[in-house]
Amino acid sequence: MVKLTMIARVTDGLPLAEGLDDSRDVPDADYYKQQVKSLFKSLSMGHNEASRMSIESGPYIFHYIIEGRVCYLTMCDRSYPKKLAFQYLEDLKNEFERVNGSQIETAARPYAFIKFDTFIQKTKKLYQDTRTQRNVAKLNDELYEVHQIMTRNVQEVLGVGEKLDQVSQMSSRLTSESRIYADKARDLNRQALIRKWAPVAIVIGVVSLLFWAKNKIW
Repeated sequence: MVKLTMIARVTDGLPLAEGLDDSRDVPDADYYKQQVKSLFKSLSMGHNEASRMSIESGPYIFHYIIEGRVCYLTMCDRSYPKKLAFQYLEDLKNEFERVNGSQIETAARPYAFIKFDTFIQKTKKLYQDTRTQRNVAKLNDELYEVHQIMTRNVQEVLGVGEKLDQVSQMSSRLTSESRIYADKARDLNRQALIRKWAPVAIVIGVVSLLFWAKNKIW
């Protein structure tokens, strides 16, 4: 069964819509929602470039598609047919683009399209029972194939993102530290020049002062 549905903007991970009553029968729903948010963050940073993917997490599996810089994601039981899950997402994508397409880029607050939940719930009901004639026909549709869509583990996917974050943070830290060291080196060079030439400047100043005073007396 479809357990959870979320839609987010890929460019910054901003959540746009969600199935509001999706998590009522999911133990530890908040835990899985946090995984989804981490995944959206990872996608926004370009860590996963696949436009379609399945990601295993405990007894469930996330399926997502990315199109028009929007990620459409659902979490289902592992036993739920992959083919139906992606067709469900395709239906959501088509309607979301039709209704909200022109406003996606300008959305500034989370869940700006929360009213889309009505369509999510209506569509989810159509896909819940895999034995209906409609869904059996979709499963037998040879024109819609999902065999080539990659399946990965959630820790593997999020772990790659975390490692890349660490590399990025280390690079930024090294860049910042190198700037600090460069500034300190310039200060030390300046101080060395002052120590080297200050006595000479003082001698020249004293001699010049004595010469000026002697000329003034004469």
